[in-house]
Amino acid sequence: MNQVVNPGDHVIDATVGNGHDTVYLAKLVGTTGHVDGFDIQPAAIKATTSALDKAALSHQVTLWQMGHEHLADKIATDQPIKCAVFNLGYLPGGDKQIITKPTTTLTAVKAIQERLVTNGLIILLVYAGHPGGATEAQAVLDYATNLDQHQFQVLQYQFINQVHVPPYLLAIQKR
Repeated sequence: MNQVVNPGDHVIDATVGNGHDTVYLAKLVGTTGHVDGFDIQPAAIKATTSALDKAALSHQVTLWQMGHEHLADKIATDQPIKCAVFNLGYLPGGDKQIITKPTTTLTAVKAIQERLVTNGLIILLVYAGHPGGATEAQAVLDYATNLDQHQFQVLQYQFINQVHVPPYLLAIQKR
């Protein structure tokens, strides 16, 4: 992200969770940029609001308490997006029954792709090891694998010698 996001850019945190990525993105875009953050859980919005207030970064962030599949309703079609971050699965410390889902995640990814600038980046941290995670992981991987290589580069980064099922990272960069 550091090599892609610059002050003044517009970025998305598609799953704000506890706010760590949102704060980081807000620092990267600076006072002239903007972060749109999405999460369906009130606890995530509350935690992120608190983290942003503590870092004095609230003014450059808009938080939406709704699923990321609705981002096309909130972000104009002609709004260039430089980067989007997804941390799939469930809210750490939250209700593990509330998880991201393949259909909603792919809806959001496709909406971001339409707005992604050249060299823009979509980063997905994918958890296959939780209930429902394997289905979403496979759907996201299948989708990314089938992207036109002339339009997007896709990188998969993961641990392969771990006992448990650790998350892996997918980075989709527009050419």
